Amino acid sequence: MSGKRVNVLVYAGGGTTLESVKHATWSLRRLLGPNYAVLTVTGDQILKEPWAASCTLLVMPGGADLGYCRTLNGEGNRRIKQYVQMGGSYLGLCAGGYYGCSRCEFEVGKKGMEVVGNRELGFFPGACRGLAFPGFVYHSEAGTRAAELKVNQEALATGNSVVPESFRAYYNGGGVFVDAEKLKARGVEVLASYMDELAVESGDAKAAVVFCKVGEGAVMLTGPHPEFSGTNLSPNEPSGHHDYPSVVSALVADEKKRVEFMRACLIKLGLEVNQETEAVPSLSRLHLSSSQPSQIVELLHSWHEVGILIKGDDGQEVIEGENDTFIVEQQGRWNMSGVEDSLAKSTSGHVDEKAQADGQSADSLLDYNTIPKRLVTYEEGTPESKETPYFNHQAFFANLKHYNTKHTESDHVFGKVILYGEVVTSTNTLLDKNPTWLSHLPTGLTATATTQVAGRGRGTNVWVSPPGSLMFSTVLRHSLSLSTSAPVVFVQYIAALAIVAGIHSYDRGGYARLPVKLKWPNDIYALDPTAAESEKKYVKIGGILVNSSYAGGDYTLVCGVGLNVTNAAPTTSLSLLAKKFGLPPFTLEKLLASILTQFEELYTRFCRTGFDKRFLDSYYASWLHTDQIVTLETEGGARARIQGITGDWGMLVAEELGWEDRATGRRFQLQSDSNSFDFFKGLLKRKM
Repeated sequence: MSGKRVNVLVYAGGGTTLESVKHATWSLRRLLGPNYAVLTVTGDQILKEPWAASCTLLVMPGGADLGYCRTLNGEGNRRIKQYVQMGGSYLGLCAGGYYGCSRCEFEVGKKGMEVVGNRELGFFPGACRGLAFPGFVYHSEAGTRAAELKVNQEALATGNSVVPESFRAYYNGGGVFVDAEKLKARGVEVLASYMDELAVESGDAKAAVVFCKVGEGAVMLTGPHPEFSGTNLSPNEPSGHHDYPSVVSALVADEKKRVEFMRACLIKLGLEVNQETEAVPSLSRLHLSSSQPSQIVELLHSWHEVGILIKGDDGQEVIEGENDTFIVEQQGRWNMSGVEDSLAKSTSGHVDEKAQADGQSADSLLDYNTIPKRLVTYEEGTPESKETPYFNHQAFFANLKHYNTKHTESDHVFGKVILYGEVVTSTNTLLDKNPTWLSHLPTGLTATATTQVAGRGRGTNVWVSPPGSLMFSTVLRHSLSLSTSAPVVFVQYIAALAIVAGIHSYDRGGYARLPVKLKWPNDIYALDPTAAESEKKYVKIGGILVNSSYAGGDYTLVCGVGLNVTNAAPTTSLSLLAKKFGLPPFTLEKLLASILTQFEELYTRFCRTGFDKRFLDSYYASWLHTDQIVTLETEGGARARIQGITGDWGMLVAEELGWEDRATGRRFQLQSDSNSFDFFKGLLKRKM
């Protein structure tokens, strides 16, 4: 089995600036989604986690490279170099460009600014020398300019891509790659050169962007910031620059060329790039409805009583959550007042009139937390298809009723109340990050969406979830009295079993034959339908994230699930797998109903019996790890064979192997929240 590399990791650890991380992430998501998941990664994750196996591109953005050295020198850089030499790709932007060279020479001789020294990565076998242009001031736009770059079209020409002859790129503090034109024999190509006179000696090429072949991998380093879009810069903000609006205007004028250059660079690095740039979608309304509309009436009444739903200064009804503000609108009486004001506070960049009318910029960097979310409540009926064209509420509730008739042990509350949005930040965030509101939501309420722009995974992982994914989060309340008999840690395993059961019981005709498996502790895998018949290869198609809080004798849980159903990228989908087995494709509404009813039935039984032998047998029948031999990093690299999970706290059990893989009798028990499992490399690593 082998894993497809689908992650693009943007370093967001020590040394980076928030703005550089945001701009890099924004540009890469637009060009690479949905073929790749663009995630941020910390220094601890670089040092401790098995990120390399699934990473297709590691990005070091702008900031200060001494901060990178403090965090990554030694083990971190050893891992990065090994990753590239074994076939990975590295993109270093400005400070990340300095960092990827054999030597950094920054403001030589200038007291308080000089940074000079050798660098461990050494991908470019020479020096990056700066400032290319004078005037740089930390945490300021004073030294910013629209640097004119001449592009090496021949080096970037691939397929049908359009490569500009020249363009202007955002510059603020970057360097030049000295004598790059003399290093061709060492695998170096100059991809773009500065056209203006430089402030430092650089050699003939005045290399602004270079490509380096390193082992089996590829490296691209830049002095300027081609990932910065002028549309995300605010010309009227205080900048310390004598004519900042002109700089922004020049960058905006060359936006199309900038995108073409970035696209060609990513293709050069071996990535599959969108020929049409994907705009970041705008947030949509949220729709709150129920199979019994009277429950919505009662819910609104209860929110009024406890003071959660209040009248704002402008007469609108508002829920002020800890993370989000919700403007509550009744069905058929939508109100847009107040939303435009929030946009000006949250958007950095130009906002056209149409975007303001829609409540936000359609394609710029946003702080989504500051944008009020419009919540439409349905006290009579459910949303019509014209209101939610990508989610058919009538079909969902009809399927939920059908599946519930097959389950007699549960109370049939999971999915009874649905919160749906076509485009949301994250279904988990909307619930979990607003705990006061969450405490007054009914058990079983399920939030679902067509697209997430800030979906959440383990740790700090955030990404755009494309249409075709089934994304939902369900509210559970787990009594503290069950802590011994039914520990809350098993809820993630119950959810995993429910996903498999929901898929297999989706319909008659063979869905039970679909090879869907579980990776400990919380990932869903499926047989790759595109692989050759002789190669049995499993790929990730989904994951589970459970957030918990405690109050009043109960754990409040938000169980989030993301599952590739009709979207083939970035790995594969359930519908492609169904097609391989001669079955009709899945529909999101029906599959959601199937999984929720299975989830409630299994959870109800779990609360009564605990994670007993019946559950264990079902779990082992679906997981990937039977007798798998692994290396335990936390135990000094011990070699061990997976035995199963414990029935008390769900810990992974591994038995140590000695000479000729004979059992030594020593057993290890590993917690899911402190270990990360690289299934394809058979490696268990400590989770930070």
